[in-house]
Amino acid sequence: MNDADPASARIWVDADACPGPIKEILFRAAERAQVQVTLVANQWLRTPSSRHIRALQVQGGFDVADDAIAERARPGDLVVTQDIPLAARVLANGAEAINPRGDRYTPDNIAERLSMRNFMDELRGAGVQTGGPAAFNARDRQAFANQLDRWLAGRG
Repeated sequence: MNDADPASARIWVDADACPGPIKEILFRAAERAQVQVTLVANQWLRTPSSRHIRALQVQGGFDVADDAIAERARPGDLVVTQDIPLAARVLANGAEAINPRGDRYTPDNIAERLSMRNFMDELRGAGVQTGGPAAFNARDRQAFANQLDRWLAGRG
């Protein structure tokens, strides 16, 4: 955590591609830790009735949800995203970022991750079959829950 008021820290979720089990973990954490969780997507999202959980629907379009998160995330906030360029943007603003598999994005690893992402995009653009990510599994859920717990413990 940094100098931001930990009590006011929020969790922002790039929700269009966030796996359902991760949303469930976040919903439980919002209630347990009384932290504000906001799911941002360009479609309507069902959320549990809670004063700690809300959904923000943005207009459709390229990077509209990412832009909304980048504009709102503050130092001390946590952003959950698989989008590496969005992670780079929020890190530059002082927020923290993790992906749904529990991998932390940090100032030390974000440049390498961006380079690898761009390289893979170039390969796909050239017609090379790069394959997709491995199937989301219980180990990924546990890694995410562990990283979330670490972030929540740092708020107190």
